[in-house]
Amino acid sequence: MIVALAGQKGGVGKSTTAICLAVAAMGRGARVLLVDADPQGTARTWGEVASEAGHAAPTVIAMGGSMHKPGQLPAIAAGYDWVVIDCPPRHGEVQRAALMVADLVVLPCGASAADAWALATTLEMVREAQSFRENLRACLLITRKQGRTGIARGAREVLEASGLPVLASELGLRVAYQEAIASGMGVTEYAPRDRAAAEVIDLLKELEKFGDGKKTGIDINSQATAS
Repeated sequence: MIVALAGQKGGVGKSTTAICLAVAAMGRGARVLLVDADPQGTARTWGEVASEAGHAAPTVIAMGGSMHKPGQLPAIAAGYDWVVIDCPPRHGEVQRAALMVADLVVLPCGASAADAWALATTLEMVREAQSFRENLRACLLITRKQGRTGIARGAREVLEASGLPVLASELGLRVAYQEAIASGMGVTEYAPRDRAAAEVIDLLKELEKFGDGKKTGIDINSQATAS
């Protein structure tokens, strides 16, 4: 399954989510390819840190606006169970390329109404892609959530009005995510008993349901224990 983490807005945790999701899938036996499509190169830098520290990591490659063309990502993806694409903000041509090859696009969104409003351009891009690719599925993911706040509930209500499904899984604003990335690890590897690890496992299981029978190489019954 090819999953693209996309969105025009920066600062919503796309790279962190992509890395942690890829590591969690790999930790459960899947062959995983992490595609860094962001010129900022966060995933590539993380991969270098992981390699230098001797941590197990998915294969990391860089691709851009031609990834959807014959002989590019579709050919490479055949050797993996999961492909996770970390898309850049504001680079429309790269995001469009990712949407032309992905099975599922996940749109991370910060837990505020303002973040939800900022999705309008991205939603238009997704709907345009779906007009060409009827099988392309899309969903929204709340990230950087700060507890059980009224702001977070308001954001979910706004997102639910967008017409796309909002994942039940949510990623909180937790230090463990930042510490894991800085260490060249995913949060499920860095802090397996932290609540952040449980959030990523919940997300992985929920995305697995979108696989619709695809061979993802994952035992979805495997659990992470939260503290």
